Amino acid sequence: MLDRVKADIRAIKERDPASRNAVEIVLLYSGLHAIMLHRPAHFLYRHKWFFLARLISQVARFLTGIEIHPGAKIGRGVFIDHGSGVVIGETTEVGDGCTIYQGATLGGTGKDRGKRHPTLGKNVLVGTGAKILGPFKVGDHSKIAANAVVLAEIPPNSTAVGVPARVVKQNGVRICEDLDQIHIPDPVSQELCQMRGQIERLEKMLQESKDFHSEEQNGENKSQ
Repeated sequence: MLDRVKADIRAIKERDPASRNAVEIVLLYSGLHAIMLHRPAHFLYRHKWFFLARLISQVARFLTGIEIHPGAKIGRGVFIDHGSGVVIGETTEVGDGCTIYQGATLGGTGKDRGKRHPTLGKNVLVGTGAKILGPFKVGDHSKIAANAVVLAEIPPNSTAVGVPARVVKQNGVRICEDLDQIHIPDPVSQELCQMRGQIERLEKMLQESKDFHSEEQNGENKSQ
């Protein structure tokens, strides 16, 4: 367990430019505190001491604002940055070297049984507010953009953005030109544009019908 804590501290020092020394990290980083408390909770959970395991996890949640179910498997060198609002479900597996930002959720959809939460490969980055929901895998070295909602498997070395998330870059090559982490289309705006276009088409058809009937009526009046 001590080796795991050392690995977690090294990960923070390497990935957080605001960190100054190990003492500061141990005393002040809530993400590290949550993971440190998760280790004994997970040990108790594996040995079927479920109540004590949940008790420790709830204490950790109260102290850090980070909720990690004691059944979740957390690898070495995992960095939960800032951490407030992070939720990690029971059957989640987080690989070595992952980085998870505040507000992220590794959860389920409510329709699965057994394995119902995601598996993160090694060195996965989960952006602020991202939601990864379901029993699938996010491949090694992948990045999930802020506020993305991931509902299907993500291949290794990929970048996924949007709602629902789609892969826009894989192995360093952009595979979709109309999306990036900043210029994400607004689905409400797109729907309104489609409705406006449909209304304009209906108005045009109605006007053509009125013109046709008007011409017919004029023709009948002239024949009389």
